[in-house]
Amino acid sequence: MTIFSSQLFMSAIIFGTVILYGALGEILAEKSGNLNLGVPGIMYLGAIAGLAGAFFYEMSTPDPNGFLCLVISLVCAFGASCLGGLLYSFLTITLRVNQNVTGLTLTIFGGGIANFFGGALNTLAGGVGQISVASTSAVYRASLPFANDLGSFGKVIFGHGFLVYVALVLAVCMAWFLNRTRTGLNLRAVGENPATADAAGINVTRYKYVATCLGAGISGLGGLYYTMDYVKGTWASDGTIESLGWLAVALVIFATWKPINVIWGAYLFGYLRWLYNYIEGLGRSSQEIFKMIPYIVTIVVLILVSIRKKRENQPPASLGLSYFREER
Repeated sequence: MTIFSSQLFMSAIIFGTVILYGALGEILAEKSGNLNLGVPGIMYLGAIAGLAGAFFYEMSTPDPNGFLCLVISLVCAFGASCLGGLLYSFLTITLRVNQNVTGLTLTIFGGGIANFFGGALNTLAGGVGQISVASTSAVYRASLPFANDLGSFGKVIFGHGFLVYVALVLAVCMAWFLNRTRTGLNLRAVGENPATADAAGINVTRYKYVATCLGAGISGLGGLYYTMDYVKGTWASDGTIESLGWLAVALVIFATWKPINVIWGAYLFGYLRWLYNYIEGLGRSSQEIFKMIPYIVTIVVLILVSIRKKRENQPPASLGLSYFREER
């Protein structure tokens, strides 16, 4: 097999899209100054909520409507993920609990909840591995009708479900929002210096809450995409969602908090994530080394950014710090 295989690029785009959603949501949260390390748990919540919504709808009717399958799963996934972000926001913004501890706890909580209900859904479906929401998954995996007529290259570009292209549009819109709109600039001001933003009349608490909850909702779509597209509407408790969630957190650093950089960075991470499967003669130890490459690259980028100290490549100045208005 070759490292330029079309199948490898297809896998890179699929896994890259999962990471892309997670990273975009985390960028929005971090621009407000909130370091949410609960991204893997939030992606778990989005995955299981979307799957559960689609499962109960498909069980309730002999002829599921594709549009309703799509709407129900999207609303459930986005809503559950936003609730995870709301819980994180309440603890870190209102109660001022340590953000690192809260995020890690949310990751453990989300993974536990998702795997618990995933097992329950499997039981309802008749046993382990029996759950399937084929109608909903088909809607997510439907590609453009002319993709197969364009050869291998055309299939790599156009042979994906709609969420792949939504992620690209979302990244571009987020870059425009953060750099070209008043609300986006206010959000960045909150992340850089909340005391100054507060003195200028910006509602710091509101911006932090909204950015963190919406960011969590976006991250949750990554888990939904993985469940509906890659594993085709089933539930897998193999820990892949968690590992991709941590890659999303790493990608935020790799992309230096810029949504446009996240696009090519996500696909690069997806490519490196699957590269070892397409190189012949690799032993197990070599495969594990290849799995480490995205994290190693992130560490190298972090070191280089720290050495160069260019302000536009640095994280928000108040990232990870609770805001105490009384100390303003």
